[in-house]
Amino acid sequence: MNLRSRRTDGRPTIADVARRAGVGAITVSRALRDPTQVSEALRRMIDDAVRELNYVPNLNARALASIRTDVVGVLVPSLTQNIFSDVLRGVYDGVDGSNLQIQVGNTHYNEDEEERLIGQMLRQKPAGMIISGTDQNARSRTMLENAGCPVIQIMDLTDDPIDTVIGFSHYEAGRAITRHLIEAGYRNIGFLSGWMNSRSLGRLAGLTDTLKEAGMYNPKLITPIVTGQPVHEHKDEKKMSFATPLGARKLLSGLLEADPRMDAVFCNNDSMALGVLFECMQRGIRVPEDFGIAGFNDFDIMEAAHPSLSSVRSPRWESGHEAVLALRRRLDGDEAGPKVVDLGFQVMKRGSTDRHGGLARNPARGTW
Repeated sequence: MNLRSRRTDGRPTIADVARRAGVGAITVSRALRDPTQVSEALRRMIDDAVRELNYVPNLNARALASIRTDVVGVLVPSLTQNIFSDVLRGVYDGVDGSNLQIQVGNTHYNEDEEERLIGQMLRQKPAGMIISGTDQNARSRTMLENAGCPVIQIMDLTDDPIDTVIGFSHYEAGRAITRHLIEAGYRNIGFLSGWMNSRSLGRLAGLTDTLKEAGMYNPKLITPIVTGQPVHEHKDEKKMSFATPLGARKLLSGLLEADPRMDAVFCNNDSMALGVLFECMQRGIRVPEDFGIAGFNDFDIMEAAHPSLSSVRSPRWESGHEAVLALRRRLDGDEAGPKVVDLGFQVMKRGSTDRHGGLARNPARGTW
């Protein structure tokens, strides 16, 4: 087989990758098909060459020429955050009773690692792929568009999915929790976050637009934001530490110094909301009378805190479960369903934003 003449459209070939990496074309082919068949050093050289040349395997041709496995590739950005533990629980519940097997990859919020894992999983000819988020880079998106199997993005929404997207709007969630804070009587509302990904930026955009519409936007009450992808959730502690209760206490202190009038804050996650509550307790700030607190995701601890903490409940288990069910329907030969599936969210109104005691008088008003 002449690998040099496999493509006539000007795109790089395996032979090009082999020349760049300084190895044989057969070695490249073996490494792309099964990375475990070559040494780690060779794999790095070939991966570097693939990335430099922007080489994209012809995955459609491979799919037509071979039988797919029963493996479903699932990519999440973290295995230590409860958010994605719940997503994976939904995925595993969804495959129960089927022949499908789950292979999980952890991208560590790093787009290069996500790209590498996508290529690795697709070379194994999976039955389908489930990917967290909708912000894949251009090369990852190209590989997924040519995957020859169902691809389902989860935990966010987009009008332009690769195949199917199942999730909810972080922008609308940000708007909803901000409206609740305004309706509860708070007027100087801040946003607390450490580093940001695309979903966090959607929440911030929702808060910002809602505050501007109400004439309440104050840029002093938005924490200095670190955007981008931490290389590794354990190694990049400087960025990740601000998303913890201790980090939130430090950030809240900075906002209160910038503008002591601040009387409420929307936190990018529940851990930060807990940290804000602890800082308020130490400073003698009454919650919710003097200060309102809202988080995001609504883990059990939010209801167990005193006062209980308001939060946006995200459909974590539902996202994983519905993605697998949609994939199973496709594999069973059913026609593809809607390309965009909005699972919605809930604003859980609790004691930390009950400034005028309305929820205590009417607990049924505690959710939207």
